[in-house]
Amino acid sequence: MTTTRPGGRSARVRDAVHQAVVELLVAGEFEAAIPKIAERAGVNPTSIYRRWGTRENLLLDAAVTRLQATSPIPDTGSLRGDLLAWAGRVERAMADPGGQVVLRALIAAMATRTSGERQGERLLARGADLQEMLDAAAARGEPVPSVDEVLDYVLAPLYLRVLLGIPVEPETTAVLVGRLLGHRAP
Repeated sequence: MTTTRPGGRSARVRDAVHQAVVELLVAGEFEAAIPKIAERAGVNPTSIYRRWGTRENLLLDAAVTRLQATSPIPDTGSLRGDLLAWAGRVERAMADPGGQVVLRALIAAMATRTSGERQGERLLARGADLQEMLDAAAARGEPVPSVDEVLDYVLAPLYLRVLLGIPVEPETTAVLVGRLLGHRAP
């Protein structure tokens, strides 16, 4: 088994391929095949097939990596602060045309996937990040919602607005977090 060195050639290839995917999606090439992505990234198509296997796996990896970079899990010292900071970052990422198109492509890829285990693992890892935020709040003695509640009350409405082309107003995040935490109030 080979190991990936952060900052090494493998990381440069991953970054170039992810960037190529986003650029092609933003340009409207939603069905770009692996050879076209490889050409745009300046890598051999076999490098993509070897690492990701399928276009769908590549789209998922690019989307999750982008989400982790644009909306890392914060630690502000309070659950409300953490949720507001995190959701605000998600909101800003979704305001970017690249973020919107990656989300749409990810949903389309997930709808047609046939090799689900690898894809599911990447999404579960993102849920584990959210769970760490909730665990930190619980350790501080705060009442916490479940990851599913965070997804239902905060993330899903933001994503749905993007998918339907409904603008996300600046106060949307605060309203969604307030609903979530109000739902949890005794």
